[in-house]
Amino acid sequence: MSNEPAGLQESHPMNGGDGTYSYSKNSYYQKQGSTFAAAMINEAISEKLDIEKLSYSALNVFRMADLGCSVGPNTFFSMQNILEAVQHKYHSLGIKTQIPEFQVFFNDHAGNDFNTLFASLPPEKQYSAAGVPGSFYGRLFPNSSLHFVYSSYALQWLSKVPEEVLNKNSPAWNKGRIHCTNAAEAVANAYTAQFTKDMKVFLDARAKEVVAGGMMVLITPSVSVYLLLDILVPACLLFDFLGSSLMSMAKEGLVREELVDTFNLPIYIPSSKEMTKVAEENGCFRIEKMQLTNHSPRVETRIDGKAYSMHIRAGMEGIFSKHFGSEIIDELFDRFHKKIDESSDLLREASREGTQLFVVLKRK
Repeated sequence: MSNEPAGLQESHPMNGGDGTYSYSKNSYYQKQGSTFAAAMINEAISEKLDIEKLSYSALNVFRMADLGCSVGPNTFFSMQNILEAVQHKYHSLGIKTQIPEFQVFFNDHAGNDFNTLFASLPPEKQYSAAGVPGSFYGRLFPNSSLHFVYSSYALQWLSKVPEEVLNKNSPAWNKGRIHCTNAAEAVANAYTAQFTKDMKVFLDARAKEVVAGGMMVLITPSVSVYLLLDILVPACLLFDFLGSSLMSMAKEGLVREELVDTFNLPIYIPSSKEMTKVAEENGCFRIEKMQLTNHSPRVETRIDGKAYSMHIRAGMEGIFSKHFGSEIIDELFDRFHKKIDESSDLLREASREGTQLFVVLKRK
């Protein structure tokens, strides 16, 4: 069984440890999304998970996986919520004596800080825990071994930057930009094609690993509308701010412009239509829910640029440091912070729209 698809896999783990810029201390916005989705997950398990028909091993173990778990603490909240929802389903059916044991697989790239993750496991956890390093764009588990798969704010990361946007001779060469936001149509098409290819690999692998009747819940940032100058909001606004910060640094001689021209974020924010299409083409899962939601409370005050900047830095410092060097990081995110403050009203307005896609898939 191959654990990786063909082609070079890129790995960009979140900041590890528990320091000032660590993911564990700067993942509040992801926690908002997970908390908001908890009730929807409970509903999906209550109404759609046929626990009496699921195939268990002789040990009667319910196996769950969080794909793209990072370093916590959000993954622990989500896994416990799913576990309790499954237990509640047993109670509601009057078969609590048959409640299985639970095993949770925490998956992320091999470069993820698994030491921090496992050092912070809840002492009262009700499951056996195991780490599974490797890209989820490929096989990770044996055939028909999982009953529930969860992935939150991970699938927006592509397996790699589309090759065309780095080729100077391609119409998709993305000179002066770091993302497909506001870029040429050829750039956007290259990103879309990479997302479609990656999701096909992802769903093909999960179709082999999830038992018949098993469930998958996927949560990802999503696109619903276009705002000023065709900027996709709100995540793509932030990518645009990062790109313009880098270009201003290049004009001041703080960063070589050719380094900016050869850098692109391997991130794609899909629409519900795109996600529906790739799931339907896979054919192994029934779409139980595909809903665009707004997990953030209505924001009436100015957005905190420093908090946003810390949040993005925790998730992306590694990829910027690898390409540009660590010496530019403080300056980059200081400028990014200021741009967020300057555009607080625009970001606040953008945040009113649905920006989180909640997907429930059931293995046929």
